[in-house]
Amino acid sequence: MKSESHGAQVWKCHPADNVAIALDPLVRGQPVVLESDALAPLAEIPSGHKIALVDLAAGDAVRRYGEQIGLATCAIRKGDHVHSHNLATALSGEREYIADCTSYEAPSTSPLAGWRGYKRADGRFATRNEIWLLPTVGCVAPLVEMAAREAQTRHAGKVDAIVGFGHPHGCSQLGEDLAGTRAALAALCDNPNAGGVVLVGLGCESNQLDDLVALVPERSRSKLRIMRAQEPGDEMERALALVDGLVDELAGLEREDAPASALAVGLKCGGSDALSGLTANPLLGRFSDRVAASGGSLVLTEIPEIFGAEDALLARATSPEVFDAASGLLNRFKRYFLDQGQPVSENPSPGNIAGGITTLEEKSLGAVQKAGKAPLADVIDYGGVASKPGVTLLEAPGNDAGSSTALAAAGATMILFTTGRGTPLGFPVPTVKVASNSALAGAKANWIDFDAGRALSEGADAISDAFADYLLAVASGEQTAAECANQRVIALWKRGVTL
Repeated sequence: MKSESHGAQVWKCHPADNVAIALDPLVRGQPVVLESDALAPLAEIPSGHKIALVDLAAGDAVRRYGEQIGLATCAIRKGDHVHSHNLATALSGEREYIADCTSYEAPSTSPLAGWRGYKRADGRFATRNEIWLLPTVGCVAPLVEMAAREAQTRHAGKVDAIVGFGHPHGCSQLGEDLAGTRAALAALCDNPNAGGVVLVGLGCESNQLDDLVALVPERSRSKLRIMRAQEPGDEMERALALVDGLVDELAGLEREDAPASALAVGLKCGGSDALSGLTANPLLGRFSDRVAASGGSLVLTEIPEIFGAEDALLARATSPEVFDAASGLLNRFKRYFLDQGQPVSENPSPGNIAGGITTLEEKSLGAVQKAGKAPLADVIDYGGVASKPGVTLLEAPGNDAGSSTALAAAGATMILFTTGRGTPLGFPVPTVKVASNSALAGAKANWIDFDAGRALSEGADAISDAFADYLLAVASGEQTAAECANQRVIALWKRGVTL
């Protein structure tokens, strides 16, 4: 519900809400009208921040999206600015989740049109035909990056890109921590967008090449080329020779018609400002529903950015087994925080808070909208690969680079990344930056691929088709801003001790 008066705008997300969102700065004493009710701000309220619609007592629930986003810490008057000074989280630690998967019905929506992709020998489709160089250990990360740059210059235009992805891990790791690094790298080798992979080891590292290769799915082992940098006389010459051979194999591959069911989409970020839950994330949600309706796959992660919004997601589980796996993952991730002596509720960053987000509940309720209302079909561990249509919940943290890398490792061939503050960073697969507000889209056109802020003026339904058309064009080869700028990295999740 949106109202406009004296040039200022406020938005009430749900009929049950007792706060509204300022779409423009609100001036103290200058009334706005919402639902025929004159609302006089009692303070200067920045854009994206919340204004109280009713009087609230200390301890009362504050509601946005029709859900509780925290508790008032003191008396709040109608018209007050509602933020960190008078609102606090109600989240604590682990909780018992009660399964209720009987009443859920998948949304009715129109399927997507097809696209043009590269068909791999195993039947999967890729959005890019690339060669990736991956190090087993940080010691050879500069080597793979230098080799990739040289090879890209040497073979420009023969494949879509040749990229080296450095990271600092693989040495002096133990147990589960080493296993996580190995699993993530093995899964990246399996991504369809990597038509060929050069795996470069040092030779003496904890993350031994043979053990890593053994984890790569059989369907992808033929595209691997392996090198131990301690063995050849000229390691750069050897790495380039391996790339040369892969280029010879891949250079002639052409795109062909691909069904929408072949889409594998990663869903990323979404709580960077208070407008994300009004514009960008619902837009992604509509697209996600269409992908699911077409038989395609969606991968949702950033587990800490689900806390406080998990009930609606869990209600979409397709079976009791999926429900148990998802609720177990949520509690396990909360335990991960608690075991480190950290609360589960401190996720909103300084930038989030400046943009109007107050609590983790508020951030999460906006963020989970990326997955629309499609069924929750599966749950996979970090380094796992998604294999079912619908939404797959992936174990990974909220960190942008870490979670995006995990999405690519899970098999996503395109990542949709919503943002209200902006970032230039991209990841192994095409990363589409969707701005929650038009000011960001205008100021950072070299970062942003699509302006979801248009939903405030044009309506979400009006831009949904344009958004879907654009994403199918990206899947079919149109480059993102991050690709054009060569902003592509990986980051592995480090959870254990270092020797």
